Amino acid sequence: MFLRSLLVALLSLILFLSPSAPSWALGGELPPLNAPAPDFSLPSSLDGQPISLKDYRGKWVVLYFYPKDFTSGCTLEAQRFQRDIEQFHAHNAEVIGVSADSVDSHEDFCDSEGLTFPLLSDPDGQVSKAYGSWLGFVSLRHSFIIDPEGILRERYVKVNPATHSQEVLARLKELQQQV
Repeated sequence: MFLRSLLVALLSLILFLSPSAPSWALGGELPPLNAPAPDFSLPSSLDGQPISLKDYRGKWVVLYFYPKDFTSGCTLEAQRFQRDIEQFHAHNAEVIGVSADSVDSHEDFCDSEGLTFPLLSDPDGQVSKAYGSWLGFVSLRHSFIIDPEGILRERYVKVNPATHSQEVLARLKELQQQV
């Protein structure tokens, strides 16, 4: 196990320092900007009902991946997105969180934190892998902005949970002005 962890750390360092691999992050290859975002359909915190990217055509989507319900950084990040949810809605944007946690855990987390946006359960990391956000058994803290046509417009791989929601909101506004 130690050797595996060491190998992952070494590979991560090489990828991070390599100028020839700008579309790679710790979790793997990132989807390209200005191209269709990887589609998905996963069970949600909304009574387990599946949610797909295509359900949000015509809206901007902030898709954020995070490691674990009820942990300090993930709780803070979710609270900040919830705090700003009306501002996202005012800009025709929906927020969706994704982690490997179960639907039951997501439902408890939403109840505990008063979250009104959906959290998706990705236990095998299928969607997290498609977004370069999977590390063995958890999703990494990465975020993506997807436009109303399903095109990936921005990605974040270095996220500060305390300020990330406002950072994403500011960039969303910039992107909308460019259209």
